[in-house]
Amino acid sequence: MSSGSSVNVATDEKHGHGVAVSVTDVDTAAQLAAGLSEPLDPAEALRIRRKIDMHVLPLMCFLYWVQFMDKTTLGNSSVLGIQQATHLTTNQYNWLGTIFYLSYLLFEYPQNLALQRFPVGKWMSINIFVWSIALSCHAACKNFAGLFVVRLILGMCEGSVTAGFMIVSSMFYTRNEQTVRVGYWFLMNGTAQIVSGFLSFGSLHIHTNGFEPWQWFMIITGIITLILSVIFWFLFPDSPTTAWFLTMDERAKAVQRIKENQTGVENKHFKKEQFYEALRDPKTWLFALFAALDNVPNSLTNQSSLIIASLGFTYLQTTLLGCVLGVVEIITIFTGVHLSARFKNGRAYVGAIYFIPSLVGIAVVNLLPWSNKAGLLVGQYMTGICTTGFVLALSWVGTVTAGHTKKVVTNAIMLSAYCIGNACGPFLWQAKYKPRNHVPWAVIAACYATGPLILLTIRYMLDRENRRRDAEVVDDSASEEYFIEKVTEDGKRVEMKVDKAFMDLTDRQNRDFRYVL
Repeated sequence: MSSGSSVNVATDEKHGHGVAVSVTDVDTAAQLAAGLSEPLDPAEALRIRRKIDMHVLPLMCFLYWVQFMDKTTLGNSSVLGIQQATHLTTNQYNWLGTIFYLSYLLFEYPQNLALQRFPVGKWMSINIFVWSIALSCHAACKNFAGLFVVRLILGMCEGSVTAGFMIVSSMFYTRNEQTVRVGYWFLMNGTAQIVSGFLSFGSLHIHTNGFEPWQWFMIITGIITLILSVIFWFLFPDSPTTAWFLTMDERAKAVQRIKENQTGVENKHFKKEQFYEALRDPKTWLFALFAALDNVPNSLTNQSSLIIASLGFTYLQTTLLGCVLGVVEIITIFTGVHLSARFKNGRAYVGAIYFIPSLVGIAVVNLLPWSNKAGLLVGQYMTGICTTGFVLALSWVGTVTAGHTKKVVTNAIMLSAYCIGNACGPFLWQAKYKPRNHVPWAVIAACYATGPLILLTIRYMLDRENRRRDAEVVDDSASEEYFIEKVTEDGKRVEMKVDKAFMDLTDRQNRDFRYVL
């Protein structure tokens, strides 16, 4: 692949041997993949994947760890004195959890459009920098109004992270690899719970005049995030077509490696027809419904420390016991994504099964006597096992959606629904329901019972569509080939064939596309 060659923009035009297409219509990777016909050597593909893992995956994991730690600083600060210092009522504390996700919801679609329009890595870096400042500013807040503003800014910026990671994962990895890699960066949520638990434990031992432990906790986490924003700006790649750590030849092979996805890499042009297709696609709204219901219980993130403390543990004990929730999340996500990758077309089944222990945990929390502190604590830990279901859905939606604009819109809808669930959840926890909180737990149980049914419904629909496409009669004589015109270093114009996988077709337009289950 010559670095000196260029691509000429041609309008769609029928040729005797195919169709000449405009580069604005095709995927950005088409320029690298054009003309590649030889199959990629498996050993070479593995080498490139390992190189991508080495440079991309650690940064994704580090950021997701920091993102979740920052998002849950409110929960940790609840046992460090933030409610007393800023004179928060129970309702105001709940609102601080809600406004984060309302802001996330409000800016989710603009964030997704920006991720399509601008370089992914650079846009995310800017957002990381702004939220590091907002996080540090928590320490200067003296009342509900101040905390409300900084939490709003935090939600606005962090809306770029999961959406950006879903796009990047589909750019660099095959569909089967995406399941495991999404699991890897998502399980950093558990790591964040452990690390933030120890950070808040350490903050409790900082004694300074005029500056409380919760304020130190905000400053420390803010500094960590600020440093990460600089690292991301210089080291995180925007696309395999421009990745700094890959040679030109390796970039072409990295693109060729994901051809089997039939989803391409990216297209910087917004396509209205793909936007409307995303809105009309039933699976878009089923994934959104699942995201909303599955994340109503996510309000436990900010409530778990308070629930554990209500069992009679000291602040120090509560902080350390909260780390166990992180361990549970790491183990369950790790095992879940590997089981899903191991058993072909098993995503929905694995996700559904992992809801069962959580439902048992809810029963334990509600049925054991209040005097059985150990049993209640174990039940509380069990409720976090079903996180695996959301992780699998998050990776699944990216593998069954093709067309870059359609993917961006679908991601925005699903993550907006995720925000709605998270925004509603905190209002379950009213003072009148304490200490057993039977009403919130009943709502959470209903959500966890519905989630598996939605996953299995999605699987049924996609499997039925695959069977329909398999039964279609294929007319090889009517199939079209696509070409773009390239100018070589010596000035010659040559037409290069582009694989259909890089035509930026949607999963409905490309009849060769098959949905993974």
